[in-house]
Amino acid sequence: MRLSDWGAAAPTPTAAGSKVLAVADAALITLGATPESDCWVSWGDDPESRWTILAPTPAGLILAHVRVNVPQEGPRAAGKLVRWSRVQLGEISAEAQGAHRVVSATLEGTILRGVDADADAIGAFLQVVLAAIDGRALPDLAVPPAPAIEAE
Repeated sequence: MRLSDWGAAAPTPTAAGSKVLAVADAALITLGATPESDCWVSWGDDPESRWTILAPTPAGLILAHVRVNVPQEGPRAAGKLVRWSRVQLGEISAEAQGAHRVVSATLEGTILRGVDADADAIGAFLQVVLAAIDGRALPDLAVPPAPAIEAE
């Protein structure tokens, strides 16, 4: 998903307001992402305070931490570009039961975990990351439709 799509899906409106997304986008662009790059947002435990963006680029993985409201300053984003040869990707686990799926992985210390549609989105994002680590072209993050499985 693009950053603006994540903003629309924020758990609270203040977590990804226009000023917050503007500084997050500026940090991504400074580190080599294109405007409105595909990315993954980890909202964490307190999205009204801070959240994390993971954005794959040809050069490496951008890891940006966004603070929503720094006292007397407003929103702030700080990030780094981790070269693909240095990216830490833990085990990727998947479980399926009937029509339900669960995916879990750790990428640069950020836990990605999702069920059903979220699991599909995480799987698509991890395919991009794996392609980049292997030196292949970055595929589009469009999530393929889930296979039709009838529950018994």
